[in-house]
Amino acid sequence: MSQPLVARLLARHADARVDALAGPSTAAIYRHMPGIGRVHSVGFARGRLELARRIRLARELAARHYQAAYVLPNTWKSALIPFLARIPRRVGYVGEQRYGLLNDCRRLDAAALPRLVDRYAALADPVGASTPAANPILLAKPALESELHPLRRSELGVNPAPIVFCPGAEFGPAKRWPSTHFARLAAALATHDDPVILLGSAGERAIGMAIADAAPGLCRNLCGETTLDEALAIIAGARLVVTNDSGLMHVAAAYRVPLVAIFGSSSPRYTPPLSAQAQVLSLGLACGPCFQRVCPLGHTDCLNRLLPDQVLEAVQALRAERPL
Repeated sequence: MSQPLVARLLARHADARVDALAGPSTAAIYRHMPGIGRVHSVGFARGRLELARRIRLARELAARHYQAAYVLPNTWKSALIPFLARIPRRVGYVGEQRYGLLNDCRRLDAAALPRLVDRYAALADPVGASTPAANPILLAKPALESELHPLRRSELGVNPAPIVFCPGAEFGPAKRWPSTHFARLAAALATHDDPVILLGSAGERAIGMAIADAAPGLCRNLCGETTLDEALAIIAGARLVVTNDSGLMHVAAAYRVPLVAIFGSSSPRYTPPLSAQAQVLSLGLACGPCFQRVCPLGHTDCLNRLLPDQVLEAVQALRAERPL
């Protein structure tokens, strides 16, 4: 989601170098992002300050003499490291009382910038400037990883150009289409010789197991079994991706893979897949989007009532546009 910001910064400052500070789960993506130089990968425990580690990292960044930092998360912790590194210009939205930590502190006009990608890109522009819509996100195809080594491909059980399901969503269950629905869709799309590949993190392995168990022989559960680089390579080569609103959804969009994106508690107006090859499905119920991790009404109708046949229709619409 930050790639259009990177592109806009480089368009404004042709001689600049843009580096990224990212957690381990996204550092691999930044390594494939056009315009990114060095990637600093560091992870902090959720909910913990770990001040000594932040100070050490700030010293490392200070030694590189960065002139500006663009702080995308809205937390005060994310603004602390650029402040400690004494980076002269620190840009971001107000967020969690970050006055002082940021010295170019923007107020967000959510109505003018409903999409997260545009909010990020606007940080490259002067305050008050009329910000055009961000261009679609693009990722460079993995170099050595673009074709999995044949031995590793065989070990993972990945056929060329597979159908891929991404059934997880780190945010919470209110963004996850039911595993039974994924299984029914697998039964309509897969064969024993051409199984659906299930991709996700180690924390989503149980979700993958539930889908694979409900569709015997039709799914290969690789949740937690691949590196992120391998997951990127599999998605880049897929002929179809069906996914919840998640990070891997944006990866598929950035690789221009035909995809069906399923939205539950979140909104396709806020974080849509920026790709002409994407079909977006959302029931648009009166109770949503609630942006909650767990359905506050206890029924998760926004996902349960979105049936496999409706997703299959979206797949068929993509097939009508181009063979999958």
